[in-house]
Amino acid sequence: MTPHPPIVLASSSAYRRALLARIGIDCPASAPEIDESPLHGEAPAATALRLAHAKALKIGERESLALIIGSDQVAVLGGRILGKPGTHAAAIEQLRAMSGNTVVFHTALCLLNAATGAMQTASVPTTVRFRKLETAQIERYLRQDRPYDCAGSAKIESLGIALVERVESDDPTALIGLPLIALTGMLRQEGVVIP
Repeated sequence: MTPHPPIVLASSSAYRRALLARIGIDCPASAPEIDESPLHGEAPAATALRLAHAKALKIGERESLALIIGSDQVAVLGGRILGKPGTHAAAIEQLRAMSGNTVVFHTALCLLNAATGAMQTASVPTTVRFRKLETAQIERYLRQDRPYDCAGSAKIESLGIALVERVESDDPTALIGLPLIALTGMLRQEGVVIP
C-alpha cells in the first residue's frame, strides 16, 4: 500500500482535534489566521463553506505536500448568525434567545490535497431544537460547562445535551465541529483508509 501524504488540521480547535483522535488521526494542527467575517448578503451555509475552503488553502501555502482539513461552522437563529460568545454575559444572551427555538448549525468541510490541488468539500446542516430554558438553568449550565468558545454557547457533547429537545443531522459529529462521516469518505478518496 502506498503511504498517504501527511495530514494537517487547519484549525486550533481542541474540539476538532478530539474528533480526529476518535478515528485514529493524530496530526499537527495549525491556525490559519483568516478573516472569518461573513460577506454582505452571504448565506450562512455559503459562509461556512467559503471559510473552510479558505482555511485549507491558507495552510496549504506552507504545507505543500499535505492533506489539509479545513472546517468551519456557522450557527443561525431566525436569520441571525450566532458567533462564539466569548463572555458569560454574551452566552446568557445567546441561550435566552435560543430558549424554545430552533437553531441551524451549518458545518462545512474542505479536504485539500496541497500537492495535487484536488479539493473535496461538503456542507452538513444540523437542526437543534432547544428546550425552554430558565435563567437559573442557564446560569448553572454556563458555570459548569463554560462554553464561551462554542458557537451557540452550548457543548452538545457535554452537559449541553440537557438543553436540547431534538437534534437532526446526517452526521452527529458535525454539530461538534467536524463531520467525520464526510471526512472519512474524503480521506478514502486520497488513499487514507480508516480503519
